[in-house]
Order: sequence, then structure tokens, then C-alpha cells
Amino acid sequence: MSSYDIIVIGGGPGGYVAAIRAAQLGFKTAVVEREHLGGICLNWGCIPTKALLRSAEIYHYATHAKDYGLTLNGTMSVDMGAVVKRSRGVSAQLNGGIGFLMKKNKIDVIWGEAKIAKVGQLVVTASSKPAVQPQVPPPKGTLGAGTYQAKHIIVATGARPRVLPGIEPDGKLIWTYFEAMKPEAMPKSLIVMGSGAIGIEFASFYRTMGADVTVVEVLPQVMPVEDAEISAHARKRFEKQGMTILTSTKVTKVEKGANSVTATVEDEKGAKRTITAERMISAVGVVGNVEGLGLEALGVTMDRGTVKTDGLGRTNIAGIYAIGDVAGPPMLAHKAEHEGVICVETIKGLHTHALDKAMIPGCTYCHPQVASVGLTEAKAKEAGYTVKVGRFPFMGNGKAIALGEPEGLVKTIFDSKTGKLLGAHMVGAEVTELIQGFVVAMNCETTEEELIHTVFPHPTLSEMMHESVLDAYGRVVHT
Repeated sequence: MSSYDIIVIGGGPGGYVAAIRAAQLGFKTAVVEREHLGGICLNWGCIPTKALLRSAEIYHYATHAKDYGLTLNGTMSVDMGAVVKRSRGVSAQLNGGIGFLMKKNKIDVIWGEAKIAKVGQLVVTASSKPAVQPQVPPPKGTLGAGTYQAKHIIVATGARPRVLPGIEPDGKLIWTYFEAMKPEAMPKSLIVMGSGAIGIEFASFYRTMGADVTVVEVLPQVMPVEDAEISAHARKRFEKQGMTILTSTKVTKVEKGANSVTATVEDEKGAKRTITAERMISAVGVVGNVEGLGLEALGVTMDRGTVKTDGLGRTNIAGIYAIGDVAGPPMLAHKAEHEGVICVETIKGLHTHALDKAMIPGCTYCHPQVASVGLTEAKAKEAGYTVKVGRFPFMGNGKAIALGEPEGLVKTIFDSKTGKLLGAHMVGAEVTELIQGFVVAMNCETTEEELIHTVFPHPTLSEMMHESVLDAYGRVVHT
């Protein structure tokens, strides 16, 4: 029976990062993976969707070449097969890179499905789910089914799409993000149920590529977790692009045709209507993969379908830990990676701090991009803060105008008593890259005074961050 210091169940972002950090700290480490290294994020989520959205972005600029004084000879068309092939190729390249990192750090990869038989021991059986990417096969000599011992077992099994009764995805007419990422052909029309990051990114991709898109959201605003002002700006941009958005509306029934779906939707007043489209994407959230691991039999405490931890990855059962999506929201890859490091360093006995979820940035890579960190204006007021709010429009920034991206907004929220930065929210070009500046500022407990005295390079989009801070304190220059 092979024995390890740490075994990680799941080779996604949280799992493989935890394993690498464990190896760096001198632990004999193994990862159990049933499908593909890199998890959903690398293979079917974060990375391949960005490849798809990049293709859509290039297509958008090509079809608007005249706006930049350019003329393209010939016709523009979408080869969906080639677009998908590029996306899958990006994932395959990175998948292989994770395998290299495992080998480099002398981490054993055990292929199969794990169940914790008792504290300190797990049983691995052959995977019931074949690898989705067979072009990256397990290396020769890789470990497989058997019984393994470990002083510490970290559960990093991620999450899967939530399924609503009566609207179950069938892989043909009703898609999850798996099918939406590799369509055999471009649908002419599409219904997207749910306007969180997953739903709105796919809505943006398919609309840019020419599909007639309708988004149905049960809550009052599109992208519900975002600041209301940012959400409203994004909605106007989406609708200007031709997207139909129905908020405070729920899908009550779906009927399937030979090559179409008809959804019955109902608004908050009870009014009903039907929408017919070639395909439908169900993007109503995800649920943790907690089943079949033996956790309940061991008495591991659960919390709304995920594993409850103490903020350092520890469950109520000594020797068993959980990180990433399976450990609860926010279900983001960068949160999982950071949790993995904290968990392993806690096991090592290093001085660690629980992850402050209020400082985890969120990014949505639609067009326009949306990014945020910290409290929204409404949440800050609910928390009892008296706030100072700064805003700066993209139209006032030279770089944005030169890029042909004059529509957007940067918004900052401060505690008026202390100058503490409570939140930052952005919509517009490249804001997913800009947000990290405010994330660093919040982690360093920067106040408005330090931000006001910081010199931002010119000409850059980042100058809008500075101007937004200045605006909160009545010192804005360029509006």
C-alpha cells in the first residue's frame, strides 16, 4: 500500500497548486484525478472560453475595420469548427503543462476516482468517466486503482453545472457550458438562462458571432452580483449590440422540437410569453462535487451542498481538508488556488491567515468586460458605512478614445470617515486587467490619500482609476 504525507483529490486549479506547494514544502505528495489535469477551469471553463471570446473579439474588430480607417477586401465569415479547434488546442497545451509541473515537482498522479475509506486512507477505482481530452494520455507507469494512505487528505473536487428540474440539459437542444464550448454549428438563435459570469460570457460570444440571443434572469438586474450602476451600463451596451435581456423573469417550462426549444417565461407580474430558439444554454450556477467521496459516512460537516471549512481548509474531521469550489463560494479558480496554498501551509505549521473573501476580485470577459472587488455601493451602505463615491467615464480618457473604446465606467467607493477603499467596480475595455491595481490597494490597506498621490502612467486606461479616486474627493481633473 503506497503511503504519502498529502493526497489531493482533484487536479484542478486548487488541487494542482496545493500539490505543488506541498511538494515545495517537502511533503511526499500525490494527486488523484479522474479525467484531466487542470480541472474544469483549464479544460472547460476559464481558459477555453477566453480563447472563444478572443476569436469573437477579433471578428468584432474585423467587421468594424472602417471605424479604424481600414478596409478589408473579401468577406468575413465564421468557421465555427476552426474557432472551437483553436480553443481546444489552447486547453490541450496547458493540460500538458500541468503534467510537466507534476513530474518536475515529483508529484505522483493517480488516475481514477477516489473514496475516503477512513481517515488516512482512500480507495481509488478506475474512472467511470473517460478522459475528455485523450490527446494528453496518462504517462506510462502512472499509478491507478488501489488503496493509498495519507496523513492528510485534501478534497478539491470542484463543481458541476446546476440542473433545474424539468429543464435538464440533454447535450443537443439544451446545453451546459460543455456543449456551448464546442458547438457543431453556429445556432441562429439562442436562449441563455442565467446572467451570471458563465451565462453572460456565452451570450456575448454568440451574439458577437451573429446569433440572435435572449438572456433570461430571475433577479432584477443582469449580472446580479455586480454594482447596480455597472450592471445598468453593461445592460445598455448588451442591448445596443442587439441582445434581448429579460430580468425579473423566470423560465417555467421548456418544450423541445426537432431542432428548437420553446421556453415559457414569466415576469414578476405573472405575465407569460413564449420564446423559441434553436438552442438553450442553462447557466444557473454550479453545485459542489461532494457525492461518492465518503464524506458523510465520516461525519464531515456540509453547508448548503458544499464542505464546511474553518477558513484554513480544515474540516471538522482531523486530517481531512477541502478547498476550491467544493468548499463553497465564491467559486473562482484564483480563490481555489489561494485556498490550496493556505491549506498546505497550515498543515506545515506555518503562520497563515484565513482567506478574506471580500478582497477576491471577480471578472467577466464579455464585451464590454466587467470587473470588481469589494463592496458594491448598496452593500457598503447596508453595512453601515457613510460612503464617498467616485466615478470616471472612459470618454474622458485619451487612451480609451484612441483605442476606439470610449464607452465605460470606473467607480470607487470609500469609507468617508477613514478613507478606506471599500470597493471598486469597472465596465469597459480591459478592465479585467485593471482591477488588480485596486485589489493590491485594498490588500495593502491603502487609503484615498495614498491613491491620490500615486502617479499613474500616461497615456493608459489606468489613469481612469486615479481620476475615479479624485472624483470621490471632489478633485477630478478631466471631466
